[in-house]
Amino acid sequence: MTTRDPRATALARFAALFADETRAACLLALLDGRAWTAGELARHAGVAASTLSEHLGRLVAGGLLTEERQGRHRYVRLADARIAQLVEDLAAQVPPGTAVRPRNLREANAGSAMARGRTCYDHLAGRLGIAVTDALTARGLLQQETGFALTDAGMEWFVTAGVALDRRSRRPLARACLDWTERRPHLAGVAGAALCRHALDAGWCVRIGSERAVKVTAAGERALFDLLGVQAAALR
Repeated sequence: MTTRDPRATALARFAALFADETRAACLLALLDGRAWTAGELARHAGVAASTLSEHLGRLVAGGLLTEERQGRHRYVRLADARIAQLVEDLAAQVPPGTAVRPRNLREANAGSAMARGRTCYDHLAGRLGIAVTDALTARGLLQQETGFALTDAGMEWFVTAGVALDRRSRRPLARACLDWTERRPHLAGVAGAALCRHALDAGWCVRIGSERAVKVTAAGERALFDLLGVQAAALR
């Protein structure tokens, strides 16, 4: 007689939190790292506020989201970077070609912008994230042989570039995150988050639209070429 693994029920319940299109839409939207109101998520998911509230309750209870209230508004965000990594990793497992085709030009343009450059919770993703990761690797600043790790030259590069690293964080300094559009790993972890934050604060990138898409500015193109040799064509 076999004995069922006691974790099986808990795992099934946890996995069920992802197995709903509305909840999946909310989790993907929250990969932008920001807090959203319940109303904003309801409009994004195309459901009634009452329906969305029930879904958010399940996600909060399941530990995927945290919430806070300010006046009449209820804000939610992903619980932490670990949950963001899980959502992105799951999205990357979707077989190519199975995604629903865009219904109109607006959706097609939004999809193209997300593939070109976006934030993945707190780091850069899409072709932009891959271009930066490849440039760091090609210059010997990042090694990928046995998992992502900054080299000594890489640590010095972050200091020279003025990108502050939080060495007190419990998160890995550098971590590979599988990019769901490029199907290749991009840089995450403390270094990825610091680089993304600096890119936005310095005006190298600006957010576009209401989702996670970012666009590299002219100043960003110059900075990434000067610092990493990234060609502007790779960012467009």
